[in-house]
Amino acid sequence: MDISSIRPTRTPPKPAADTPMLVQAKALEASFLSEMLGYAGVGKTPESFGGGIGEDQFGSFLRDEQARQMVAKGGIGLAEQLFQAMTKGQNHAG
Repeated sequence: MDISSIRPTRTPPKPAADTPMLVQAKALEASFLSEMLGYAGVGKTPESFGGGIGEDQFGSFLRDEQARQMVAKGGIGLAEQLFQAMTKGQNHAG
């Protein structure tokens, strides 16, 4: 199967403003990215000369903010996909 021959029929329009659904989609993308950063070891306390238990407890805040900044700069496109799916579901529901 030749993947390069598969093309979308149209590109979905990007929302003009941050609607409540888009805000929630971005929050979900940020949460996802924060978890992935955690699994990648971002914010993990070094074995030697670390900040102790306080650094462990506040490392999640750092990851959360890094993830929010990633989403603000465009993210990985997950928020747009979620927004399109939610909009499509809302249009079919009502």
